[in-house]
Amino acid sequence: MKTFLSLIHFVLCIMVMVIVLLQRRKQGGFGGAFGGGTQADSGQWQRFTGLTKLTIVLFALFMLTSVFLTFILA
Repeated sequence: MKTFLSLIHFVLCIMVMVIVLLQRRKQGGFGGAFGGGTQADSGQWQRFTGLTKLTIVLFALFMLTSVFLTFILA
């Protein structure tokens, strides 16, 4: 089980890196990082692109496998 979960974790790690590198860069600079966005920009799953949704799902799976591996190895 530990080996299988570690393999899944490794594959998810590579997939997250590739998907993040494929993301299109926004031209906003650091404005959005420090609260420069509007209230309409947050919390709308429908406005995300398919690549952004895939990034969120893969990262959530990556975090879940991280937690499970922590409990298994501890």
